[in-house]
Amino acid sequence: MSSSTKLTGQALLSHTIQTTPIIDHHAHPILQPDSVPRYPLLSITTEANGDAIHASLTSLSHLRAVKQLAKVLQCAPTWESVVNAIEQRRLHDYDQWVRQCLAGIETILVDDGLVPSDDEYELYPYDYFDGLVPTPATRVLRLEKIAADIINAHCPEQVSGRKTTEDVAKAFDEVIEEFDMTILRAISKPEIVAFKSVICYRTGLAISRKPDAAAARADFDNIYRTHTQGTDKEFTRLEHRGLNEFLVHRLASIIQNAEGLHKKPIQFHTGLGDNDITLSKASPAHLQDFIREYPTVPIVLLHASYPYTREAGYLASVYANVYADIGEIFPCLSQDGQETALRQILELCPWSKILWSTDGHYFPETYLLAVLQIREALGKVLGEYARKHHITWHEASELVRRVLFLNANHLYSLGLPLRSLDDSGNHLHLRNTTGASDLETLEAFLEGKPEPYFLRIYWNDLTAMPRLRAIPLQRVLSDLREDDNFSVGITKASLGLLQNDVIIPGVAATGEYRLHPDFSSLVVGPSPRHVTTFGDFREQDGSHVPLCPRSLLQRLLDLASRQRLTFQVGFEIELVLFQRVREDVTAQQTYAVIDNDGHAWSVSRMMDHPLVEQVIEPAIAALADQGILVEQFHPESAPGQFEIVLPSYPPLQAVDTLIHARNVISGFANQAGVRMSLHPKPFATTCGNASHAHISITSPGGDRPETYEPFYAGILRHLPAVCAFTYSNPASYDRLRDSTWAGGRWVAWGTQNRETPLRKVEGSHWEVKCIDGLANPYLALSAVLGAGLLGVQDEERLVWGDCEVDPATLTDNDRAELNVERLLPPSLEVALGELGRDEELAALLGEELVERYAAIKEAEISFLATLSAEDRRQWILARY
Repeated sequence: MSSSTKLTGQALLSHTIQTTPIIDHHAHPILQPDSVPRYPLLSITTEANGDAIHASLTSLSHLRAVKQLAKVLQCAPTWESVVNAIEQRRLHDYDQWVRQCLAGIETILVDDGLVPSDDEYELYPYDYFDGLVPTPATRVLRLEKIAADIINAHCPEQVSGRKTTEDVAKAFDEVIEEFDMTILRAISKPEIVAFKSVICYRTGLAISRKPDAAAARADFDNIYRTHTQGTDKEFTRLEHRGLNEFLVHRLASIIQNAEGLHKKPIQFHTGLGDNDITLSKASPAHLQDFIREYPTVPIVLLHASYPYTREAGYLASVYANVYADIGEIFPCLSQDGQETALRQILELCPWSKILWSTDGHYFPETYLLAVLQIREALGKVLGEYARKHHITWHEASELVRRVLFLNANHLYSLGLPLRSLDDSGNHLHLRNTTGASDLETLEAFLEGKPEPYFLRIYWNDLTAMPRLRAIPLQRVLSDLREDDNFSVGITKASLGLLQNDVIIPGVAATGEYRLHPDFSSLVVGPSPRHVTTFGDFREQDGSHVPLCPRSLLQRLLDLASRQRLTFQVGFEIELVLFQRVREDVTAQQTYAVIDNDGHAWSVSRMMDHPLVEQVIEPAIAALADQGILVEQFHPESAPGQFEIVLPSYPPLQAVDTLIHARNVISGFANQAGVRMSLHPKPFATTCGNASHAHISITSPGGDRPETYEPFYAGILRHLPAVCAFTYSNPASYDRLRDSTWAGGRWVAWGTQNRETPLRKVEGSHWEVKCIDGLANPYLALSAVLGAGLLGVQDEERLVWGDCEVDPATLTDNDRAELNVERLLPPSLEVALGELGRDEELAALLGEELVERYAAIKEAEISFLATLSAEDRRQWILARY
C-alpha cells in the first residue's frame, strides 16, 4: 500500500470517528439546576466519594479532564477556571450547555433508577433529554428499584402491627405476582428497551445456577418483620442474596418466555464502582452459570467490567447472548488505561459484540468528556492496528460504526437511521443501518445486473447545472476493496462557476474538494451500462463544505429532526420538447417549437404524438425499472409541453430522484433527436415550466394545525427571500404572472388555489408553486424547509387568511382582511436584496453559502444582460 493510500486510510478513519453519531446505551439522569451546586463536581472523573474524592485532584483522569474542559470552555486550564466557566454556562443557559455537552449523541438509554442518597438532590426525568438529542430517550428499568418499591408497598403499615406466618406468605406471593406483571407490562412498552440489575453492588455476581425460592421466602420474611411503611424503617434497598437472586432469575425467565423473536436485554453492572461495591465479587466471570441458564436472553456486561475487561471479552466471544460494554472508563481512567482496556476487549471479543456508553450521570460534563475521550481512544488504537496491518482502514472504520451505533441499534431494536455528523455535530446524511460498507452496498446493488462500465457521481452547482464525473466501475471497486474509501478530486472553483464555465470574481482555480459518492443513492442509468450516485463535497480532511448544496439540505433535515419534524416531498417535472434547428454546420444550434397538432392542457390527442412514444413513455418505463414509479403524466398547455408527477420520498431522496428523472427523460429526448428544456417561460404567450414541490409533514401530529401552520407561516414570512433560490434566474420572473395558474405574484395561500404560491391540498400536504426547473433543487428545498423551520422555532402564527379566489382580484379591504398585502419580488435582483435583508434565513442557511450564491447570481445577471432577448432564450434552452 502506498504512503498516499495510508494517508487516505487515516483520513477515512478519522472522518468516521468524528462523524459517526453515538447511541449511548447506558446513562442516567442529570441534576436539575438548583441541585447542581450542592453536589461535588469533582465526581465527574472518579467513583470516589466522601473524604476520598478530594485526592482525585491529583489523578491523571482529573488532570486530563481539566485540559479538555478548558479547551471547550475557552478558559485557563486550571480546575478553578473550569469550575467558574461551567457555573457561568449554567447560569446563562443551562439547557444550551447540556445540549452542547450531548453533541454527537443520537439518543440515550436512561437508567433512571439511580438516585442520590440525599433527597435534597433533584434529577430531571429521563425524557428531559428528548429536546436535547435528535432521537427521544428511552428507559432502562432497574430491577432492584422496582422490586424495592413493590416490596415496601406490601410491608405492614405502621398502624397495622405484625402479621402471622400466613400473612407473610400471602404478601410474598402478592409481591412476586406484582413483580411479574410489572416486567410483563415493561416488555410491552416501546419506551422501555432494557432492564438493569445492580446485584453486583448488593450481593455480588456469583448468582446461583437455579433460583432458590426457599431462600427468597426467608429473606422476605425477615424484611416483612423488620420494615414498616411510612416510618424510618421503610424498605428501600434490596441487598438480600436469596431474594435478589430469585428476582434476577424471575426477570430472565419472563424475558426468555416472552413472545416474539426480539428479547429485551438485561444490563448488569460489572467491575468498578464506588466503595459500596465489593470488587472481588464484581467480575463478570461469576455470571457464567447464569448466562448458560438463559441462552436466549441478551446479557450486557456494563462498564468494561474494569479491571476484569478480558473476562468480559471472553464471555462475549463464547456466548451468543453476551455483549460487552466499554463505558464508564471514559472519563474515569487515564488515557493510557482507556487505550489498554480497549485493546484488551479486542483481544478476544468480536467487534459486533461491543457496545459503548457514557454512563453519564448527574453532570452533563460526564457526557461531554466521555464522548471526547472515546473518539480519541478509537483513533489511537485503531490507527495503530491499521498501520500494523492487523486490520484494514476500512475494517477500522467499520468497527467504529459498529461500536458507537450499529450494535446498540440492533440489540435494542431501535430502528434508527445512521446519519453522519458534520464537524459541528449536526447530522449530514443517511448510511446503511445494516452496517454494510460502501463496497458491500455497491456489490449488493450490482448483484444480478449486467455489470455496468461506469459509475456517475453527480453534483448540482450553484447555478443548478447538473455536473458529473464518470469513473470506470472496475476502478471504483478496486479502490473500495483496498480500503473502502472512494472519492474524486474536484477543483474548488466548481462552486464558483457560471454556466459557461467562467469563474466569478473572487474565486480561483486553486485548492481541491473531494467528491464523495453517497452509495445509498445508487440507481441504474440514465444511460445503458451506467449507474448513478449523488455526491457530497468534503474537504481533504473529511470535514463538510459549507458551499455544498446537498450537504446543506442534509443539515437542514437534521435540524428538522431535532424539532421532531420529518417530511415527504414529491416533485412535478414540467418540460417542453423542442426541435433542433441548425441551418448549416457553422451555425449555432437553435431550438424551435415542435409540430404541436393543436396541443392543449390534458388534450387526449397529444397522447398519440410520436414524441410521447419516443420520449415520455420509454423514460417512464425506464424509471419504473429503476424502482421510481411515476404517478401520472399529461400534456400541459404550451406546445410540446408535458407534466410528469414523481412519487414522494424523504426530502434528500426526492431531490436525488428529481435530478435523475430529468436526466433519464433528457437522454431519451436526445435519442429521439429533440431537446428537453426546463426553461421557465419558453414562449411569451403560453404557460411556463415549473417544478412544483408537494410537502407533507410525516412526523407524529404532522396533520394537526398546531404543527403545520407555524411551518407554512414561516415559509410565507420568508417567501420573498426564499424566491432568490426558487426563482433563481432572470427568466424565472417572466413566469411570475397573475391569473395564469402559476402561483401569482402575491404572498398568500389558499386551499386548492392554484393562483397562490402556497396551495393547501389537505392537512399538512401543501404545494409550493413558486419553484422552477432552473433552481438548484437542493438549495431551493433547503430554503423552503429552512423558512418553515424558522416558523416552528419562532412559533409563527398563520396570520394570512385562506384565500379562496385569485389574489389579483381582491379588493383593498379583502387584502387587509386576509393579510395579502405583500408582493413577491419582481426580479432576481430584488429577490437577492430580500435575501440579504433576511438575516435569520441567511444565518440558518450559512453566511458563506449565501454570500457565494449571491455573487454567482449577480455575475449571471450581468452576463445575461449582454444578450438580446432571443439569444438569452436560446442560451437557456441549450443549458436547461
